Amino acid sequence: MKTASFFALASALVPAVTAHYRWTSLIANGGTTAEYEYVRVNTNDNSPVTDVTSTDLRCNVGGLDSGPETSTDPVTAGSTVGLALDQAIYHPGVVNVYMAKAPSGTNISDWDGSGDVWFKVYQVTAVTDGGTSVSWPSVGMSQVTFTLPADIPDGEYFIRAEDIALHVAETYGGAQFYISCAQVSVTGGGNGTPGPLVAIPGVYTGYEPGILINIYDPIPANYTQPGPAVWSG
Repeated sequence: MKTASFFALASALVPAVTAHYRWTSLIANGGTTAEYEYVRVNTNDNSPVTDVTSTDLRCNVGGLDSGPETSTDPVTAGSTVGLALDQAIYHPGVVNVYMAKAPSGTNISDWDGSGDVWFKVYQVTAVTDGGTSVSWPSVGMSQVTFTLPADIPDGEYFIRAEDIALHVAETYGGAQFYISCAQVSVTGGGNGTPGPLVAIPGVYTGYEPGILINIYDPIPANYTQPGPAVWSG
């Protein structure tokens, strides 16, 4: 366990330039777009969000203000979409991808994503082995992609990628959230009912066993992914 404790300390001390990865580009229509072409710019150099009650948890610091300067990409229901990072994920943790549909008559670039409107469409979780080992498949990822459900209703949406870094999550507020929101316009969809719907902030209290957790000592016997169930159509 001394080795695990040392690794935890070392992870906490890694320089910010190495650890603070950013979701910068949309993956859609068979390619990866330019940085921040369709992803809302944040204004905090991607220092992580740690307050789960803050509206910064929605689209990162500054993300609620940069919509008008962000383009909206047309995508087709049933196609592969996702977000790419400027460097690979470094910290052990998990990834969630949420979407939210702008109200009828509202452009996604003008919307703030408020209310019970968010639903989870993808996740990358930990793999545990009864307290003897744990692996973090998100570490080393440089992108996350998923299939847009074929029966998702047409409309303008956020695609929100969230990496929850857990290397110093043993105290409340220690978990680090790396977040970005992309803007897309979905066509060719159906009449599905995405859900469960949650608010961001509001989806997390910060006391969930998958957020307030010591991942080193003792090694978790199991891991519970925070947030609602994945909607796959």
